[in-house]
Amino acid sequence: MKKYTISLILILFIGYGLFAQEATEAPAKVKDKPVRSPFQSGLLIDNQTTVVPTAKTLEFLIQHKFGKLDNSFSDLFGIYAPGANIRLGMNYTIMDKLQIGYGITRLNMYNDFNIKYSVVEQTRNNTIPVAVTLYGNMAIDGRKESVFGNNYGFTDRMSYFAQLIVGRKVNYWLSLQLNTSFAHYNKVDSLIDHDVISVGFNGRAQFSPQSAILFQYDVPLKIKGISEHRSFTNPSKPNFALGWEIATSTHAFHIYVSTADGIVPQHNAFYNQNDFTKGDLMFGFTITRLWNF
Repeated sequence: MKKYTISLILILFIGYGLFAQEATEAPAKVKDKPVRSPFQSGLLIDNQTTVVPTAKTLEFLIQHKFGKLDNSFSDLFGIYAPGANIRLGMNYTIMDKLQIGYGITRLNMYNDFNIKYSVVEQTRNNTIPVAVTLYGNMAIDGRKESVFGNNYGFTDRMSYFAQLIVGRKVNYWLSLQLNTSFAHYNKVDSLIDHDVISVGFNGRAQFSPQSAILFQYDVPLKIKGISEHRSFTNPSKPNFALGWEIATSTHAFHIYVSTADGIVPQHNAFYNQNDFTKGDLMFGFTITRLWNF
């Protein structure tokens, strides 16, 4: 009987100790999840967003720009004007946060190979207050050899673009981004620099469950420290755009007016001569479609 009494006392003490330990332990921390849908697409008019689709997502893109607006019904305000530009592209997210892609553009027959990586995502409780994404591409100019002049080499066709994007979903309806980029062409006109650094500001303001206003402003900088010339000859002008987005879970449709006629970003950084303050604008649209495998 004495043995049973001692065993019972030990069981009671052990049970009380376990209960006291559970009572004093702090509750488990809830994981701070990424914010929902800071942007509805990986593209915002001519810019990349911080968004990278989930792993094993295939994305198809159609990017189209019409001719310049001239306030005339003769070409339906540029829709039937010469000089339209179009890009068809495919992107695939090979693993979480990492996307690769390819596209071909009518202007200069650019073939571009791109990569995009989400470094960090903004979280709902602001453990991480901003999203940071890296984007880069390499484009090959597909025009005839005669375009490149004497002493032609295949590397003359190459151009490169690298961009750092920092974004924040400010509230349920407003998301903003800042970016800085570096563009390089192996072969340029003798009066133009090989390198351009740009900065940009863009965002999305949602006003209904499926619709939002988009805006962007990209500025190529005139930096003497990296210039190869004493003065800048026909430097590229800022690219301004304003658009409307209609989006679902698998589609995004953008219709907009934009300054730059290029679609490949390094082309806009180097060669945009349109001035939005003088009305140099053109209609454009973008369609994206997602498939998950």
